[in-house]
Amino acid sequence: MQNFLIVGLGNIGPEYANTRHNIGFDVLEAFAKKHGAVWQIDRLAEVAHVKLKGRSLTLIKPTTYMNLSGRAFLYWMNKAGVPVEQTLTVVDDLALPLDKIRLRPSGSDAGHNGLKDIQLALGTDAYPKLRFGIGNAFAKGRQVDFVLGKWQATEQAPVQQKIDVCVAAIDMFALQGLQAAMNTYNKTAVPL
Repeated sequence: MQNFLIVGLGNIGPEYANTRHNIGFDVLEAFAKKHGAVWQIDRLAEVAHVKLKGRSLTLIKPTTYMNLSGRAFLYWMNKAGVPVEQTLTVVDDLALPLDKIRLRPSGSDAGHNGLKDIQLALGTDAYPKLRFGIGNAFAKGRQVDFVLGKWQATEQAPVQQKIDVCVAAIDMFALQGLQAAMNTYNKTAVPL
């Protein structure tokens, strides 16, 4: 059986729920719900397990807060016996517009503290990422408020559609590989 680790980045606590920065948590919750997985508190993370056509997926939402995500990532990667290329980290991305997602086998942290900590823990930026575009519609000096802000009412429908697209992309990543998921979903735009 092949093992996979799917990591959703976000911050714990009700004040962060449904914010742009917590989209990694939201995507994993939708994925777990689709597959009937149940979340449990475990070491450094909320954890759920999914069996998918001969594959075992460990889903984690780190409880270490965003900036210390690397500890949870490394612990669960080692515990589940997952090679780094069979991990997928779901993260918000300011550089992508709201209608886009981007899958890549590697890439810089682009100033994202959660990715920066994972890169530090792994000693490389060569681990697969699913970047969920949140856009950059904020005034100068308001980036933190924007990222930690809740989705606007007009964004709710496209965000939910894009969460569904990400769930399908994770399925394809596990079943057919990163390249197939990239070829299919990097070109997909969600109608706004």
